[in-house]
Amino acid sequence: MKNTINLIVKDYENGQRVDQFISNKETDLSRTRIKNLILKKKLTINKKTIIDPSKKICTNDYINLEIPEPKKASLKPFNFKLNIVYEDKDLLIVNKPAGISMHPGAGDYDKTLVNALVHYDSKNLSNIGDELRPGIVHRIDKDTSGLIVIAKNNVSHEKLSNQFSKHSIKRVYQTLIWGKLRPQSGKIETLIKRSSKNRQLMEVGQTKGKKAITNYKTLEVFENDKIPTFSFVECKLKTGRTHQIRVHMSYKGNNILGDKKYKKKFKKIKNIDLNLENMILNLDRQFLHAKTLGFIHPKSEKELEFNSILPKELEKILKTLRKLGK
Repeated sequence: MKNTINLIVKDYENGQRVDQFISNKETDLSRTRIKNLILKKKLTINKKTIIDPSKKICTNDYINLEIPEPKKASLKPFNFKLNIVYEDKDLLIVNKPAGISMHPGAGDYDKTLVNALVHYDSKNLSNIGDELRPGIVHRIDKDTSGLIVIAKNNVSHEKLSNQFSKHSIKRVYQTLIWGKLRPQSGKIETLIKRSSKNRQLMEVGQTKGKKAITNYKTLEVFENDKIPTFSFVECKLKTGRTHQIRVHMSYKGNNILGDKKYKKKFKKIKNIDLNLENMILNLDRQFLHAKTLGFIHPKSEKELEFNSILPKELEKILKTLRKLGK
């Protein structure tokens, strides 16, 4: 069974964006959801399929938006112990370890966080998004650790997605980068687009791409003749683009330690502490951790904020640098 929305544009609505027009009329649908449906060819204007959410509408245009019934995900449960920080009837806050993908994709089909969620409680996950991503409102990279919110029902999913779309979610990351940022605190504002050389990577675009804003602050700098120069940095995301912090740090010339995609070649220095050298060479993840997550609860409308500590393998590197940096 499919649901359809049929609308006719009136004089005073002439010239509006079609996604905004539908969003104003159908308050139960988030603009993000409407945009995704348009991109999936579910919109027609005057019986012609439109895939541009920003398409301007005209008086007397006949708008038809098809809303398919949500598909039930056919996912294999994965017996993986979730680190649940908070749970209620509407959402879950999970502290994701590095090394596990968020959802099934190329090369990783049944040992992902989504599979673990299905094993934990398959009946209480939103299902309005992608068939293979029940509950998933936002993502962090496979080799990044930290806090994520999971929607347990469709109303929560819509309301949380709305907050992400409006960039009102508080997200703070901690990272260890090579060298020193100049200036040591500030704002990076660029466009980010998919790399033209490698489709798995993102890059800063000069004229094309989505606006990306990262506010950063250097917390500690480690430098002497026995260690490579590193900076421990806090990043607050204003937007949440794919690989945003990794791309922005690389753009500044200060790649994240352990980042295999946006990597900096490790240069051995004389007299380096062998213990530190082994930690650097054997780190099988990027030193990037989603420390803080804050938002308005979709039901109670109370402000919630959650914090997590650095994983042991990252904290150990910091402690070693602090010790050697004295």
